[in-house]
Amino acid sequence: MSTLKPEVNSNDHIQGDDTASVTIVEFGDYQCPYCGNAYPILKEIEETFGHQIKFVFRHFPLANAHQYAVPAALAAEAAGLQGKFWEMHDALFENQYRLDGDLFDELAETIGLDLERFRQDSVSDVLREKVEHDFDSGVRSGVNGTPSFYVNGAKFDGAATDLYQMLKESTT
Repeated sequence: MSTLKPEVNSNDHIQGDDTASVTIVEFGDYQCPYCGNAYPILKEIEETFGHQIKFVFRHFPLANAHQYAVPAALAAEAAGLQGKFWEMHDALFENQYRLDGDLFDELAETIGLDLERFRQDSVSDVLREKVEHDFDSGVRSGVNGTPSFYVNGAKFDGAATDLYQMLKESTT
């Protein structure tokens, strides 16, 4: 069975309660249509299970298939430096249908980022390394496509809908 390597740590983007009994890690790609389809289901999981779950997103951009996957990951990381990773994360998925090179600045403005700083951060080597580190973590953890989910450190075989079903059964 594949396990998450490394475990969730301070380098991760974490949403939810520290005392949560369930930690879900998604390896995702902002341009992947399957990740786009999973996004509203994951939002519903967060709303339904609230403080029972902690949600972590790690980048797994499939750069060969998706030309905007890496720039989108960098945009999310750049927003994160201004404390708005999750706002950019959500905006990227909600606007996935029109993902292109012009979208990032528009979303940065929409969520209230300092645009100059955002543009500089988007091209920083430090953020590129963070995205590559996430990707390597996915490779080491046995990710073979996006989205891939890990529940409490173990690979979950199934889609977001299966994950929702499993959570409903295990938390009742």
